Amino acid sequence: MLGRSILHKMAVGFERAVDRALRRNDVPPMLEGYYGFATPDRLILRGRVMSAVRREAPLPDQGRWANLKQMIALFLTDEVAGVRVEAPGATGQSDGEGYVWLETPREGQGPGWHEVPVTIVGDPDSTVMFPVMVPPREARLGVISDIDDTILKTGAYSLRRNLWTTFTGSARTRKLFPDAVVLMDHLHAHGRNPVFYVSSSPWNLHYFLTKVFDRGGLVPGPMFLRDLGVGETHFLTGSHGDHKGSAIDRILAANPGLSFLLLGDTGQHDAAVYHDVCQRTAGQIAAVVLREAGPGTNDDQRRHIAAMRSLGVVVHVVQDFSGIAEALDRDGILP
Repeated sequence: MLGRSILHKMAVGFERAVDRALRRNDVPPMLEGYYGFATPDRLILRGRVMSAVRREAPLPDQGRWANLKQMIALFLTDEVAGVRVEAPGATGQSDGEGYVWLETPREGQGPGWHEVPVTIVGDPDSTVMFPVMVPPREARLGVISDIDDTILKTGAYSLRRNLWTTFTGSARTRKLFPDAVVLMDHLHAHGRNPVFYVSSSPWNLHYFLTKVFDRGGLVPGPMFLRDLGVGETHFLTGSHGDHKGSAIDRILAANPGLSFLLLGDTGQHDAAVYHDVCQRTAGQIAAVVLREAGPGTNDDQRRHIAAMRSLGVVVHVVQDFSGIAEALDRDGILP
């Protein structure tokens, strides 16, 4: 424990030194807005304060080397801590990694996407519109989906393949599973049912993923990504399962009257994570659908799948999502 504490302090010091070296003092802080979400009485605005954003649009014919340089640039963020920000009805301050979390009153905003102005205090020219999604009152089913190997072709079950695919692809070359796009559109039901995405990918990829989703025609939704940084109160982040589980808990708490469908794959630990969620959410999970990825379903995953079914949760393990909407309809999951 002492060794980890010392390593933590060394890591914080190192990251601060790197931040100072990268930061351009001649550039004022700027805001980047992430997709936010709503609770019954609040709008949750999320984003980051940075001094520079290194981002280029990929060319149609650029090679893997150009893709690699652009992807690395997404991780060379110059985040700025301690910056005061404000939105209508709320003020806050960026944390040690530059992240911003604001909760504003939900006053009359109807269902759909809204844009809320967020400004760095004292700099009226810094205003950025933060997008936030409000679910319809008539929603009957919420959807929470993993991204890698569930929606996006990645190979996350293999670290080497995952890194190669992530860093040598671009928003033009990364591919969504066509069956996933069709299924999500069906579940979304023309905007009636809200869709959320949970992934262990870092927040640095938020903009990149929104572009991939948009190019592939995937239903947009708030993303719950992972902070891989080092701060005073944390040394990196928890495990893949801890992050996903807590993110799903947050979505469920924000939508207390809604049942949910969880989409994932067998390439990582989704079966175990979803089983844990089902155990502690008192019936809010109606169904789980897992795409078989990589080596397929192992004995440990089968144990978690059987345990979820024993809790009364409908579970489907499939090669692809073709026909799964019809199966869920027969199960009585789709309203």
